[in-house]
Amino acid sequence: MNKRKKKTGTRRRRMQLVTLCISTSMVLVLLGLVVLSVLTSRNLSVWVKENLTVTVMLSDDASVNDAKRLCKALYHRPYSRNIDYVSKEQALKEQSAAMGSDPSEFLGANPFVATLELQLKSDYANRDSLKWIVKELKKKPVVTDVAYQADLMDEVNRNLTHINFVLLFLALLLTFVSFALINNTVRLSVYSRRFLIHAEKLVGASWGFIRKPFLKQALGVGIIAAILAIGVLGLIVYGIYYYEPAILAVINWQEMVITGVAVMLFGIIITAVCSWISVGHFLRMTAGDLYKI
Repeated sequence: MNKRKKKTGTRRRRMQLVTLCISTSMVLVLLGLVVLSVLTSRNLSVWVKENLTVTVMLSDDASVNDAKRLCKALYHRPYSRNIDYVSKEQALKEQSAAMGSDPSEFLGANPFVATLELQLKSDYANRDSLKWIVKELKKKPVVTDVAYQADLMDEVNRNLTHINFVLLFLALLLTFVSFALINNTVRLSVYSRRFLIHAEKLVGASWGFIRKPFLKQALGVGIIAAILAIGVLGLIVYGIYYYEPAILAVINWQEMVITGVAVMLFGIIITAVCSWISVGHFLRMTAGDLYKI
């Protein structure tokens, strides 16, 4: 009979540990997603800004050599990230394919001009920097005009700032919620052994001695839950990469490693802290209080 009760108690504790690991890992997955989003938000900002294009229109009499010399000069400027030369013929070909007809057939001439598609470094993709960049470009003899979507650029910068604030708020909120959820789960696990804690206290065991096995268990649960969470996060990132390989421009190994370390540390620290608090709660209770909860 005693053996059966012992086996039942052991099986129950194992199920509690499994439940604790799963629930903790689910919370850590959510926290890891927010941490990864916060870390990659800057990369997303850089990627979006560097893909905004400034169109530099060249004069009709500008030769290919003139365009090449201008490209070479612009490549040495601090704001240039990439420059593509689009000739008049290439522009006509692209627009004809887009429109489904050749505009030169009814206009009698090629209406398009050669252009340079300039992509800026992210630090210069703002209205203030573009003002002096446009002035500098217009001073070039072969440049007739410079076009860019100022409103779109302002909207991108404004939206990215809002996204960063929202992600930071979610990170703080989820940290608090995660602590509360894991703390409740750990407390339920310790609750089933509250009489054992009281018995050890009665025979003279120190609080540190009583806490020690619970802390070891909490550390093990935190490590296992963190490993499970990191595995799930890795699968999520791989799934995104499988459908959109360009995501590597935003999510790189550095952010993934930092996220993994953050999840591991959070899993270990929060389970240990919650275990310390929960065991301390029952250590301070009297025998009569234990029966009332």
